[in-house]
Amino acid sequence: MRVVLAEDLFLLRDGLVRLLEAYDFEIAAAVESGPELSRALAELDPDVAVVDVRLPPTHTDEGLQCALAARRDRPGLPVLVLSQHVEQLYARELLADGSGGVGYLLKDRVFDADQFVDAVRRVAAGGTAMDPQVIQQLLSRRAAGDQPLARLTPREREVLELMAQGRTNAAIAERLVVTERAIAKHTANIFAKLGLEVSDDDNRRVLAVLAYLDHGR
Repeated sequence: MRVVLAEDLFLLRDGLVRLLEAYDFEIAAAVESGPELSRALAELDPDVAVVDVRLPPTHTDEGLQCALAARRDRPGLPVLVLSQHVEQLYARELLADGSGGVGYLLKDRVFDADQFVDAVRRVAAGGTAMDPQVIQQLLSRRAAGDQPLARLTPREREVLELMAQGRTNAAIAERLVVTERAIAKHTANIFAKLGLEVSDDDNRRVLAVLAYLDHGR
């Protein structure tokens, strides 16, 4: 699996390269700036991109901008954002385009190698890997003025947040200590209240929910 990695801090970039190589990933490129990232994504056709949000030269949202531009040129390019910050506007745009694997992890909340590697593999395979704090911020922003979202029960909102992290019904049931049948019922209620068609595809259903939450801007 070929990875393009973008991180401006040398020690962290080198550490990520060594970690991914130890798990049999091929590092197609490890870059430190937005222009380098744009070239690598355009020329190397990676299986997944792991990008920081804030890269030189602007140190603002260079990484996300490059990722969004690359996905416009190559729809469905899997992108895992690894950042210290939640850039809501661009994160919502990345999630809401509804194509390909996406993830958004916060650096200070990645606690072990297996967690990170699993996220990279999940996104590369077309799934989602979302930090709960990122999802909470995105959901909270829409909750106040969004009547369909406001109709969800507290338990349904909890299930929705876990769905958005990329968890299956079985994983959600284990986390909430309930039956998988109960989660299936909550999921059906969520889709009905949000006006979304039920899908057996976990990634597509999560992206559909996130895209819905992004509407109305």
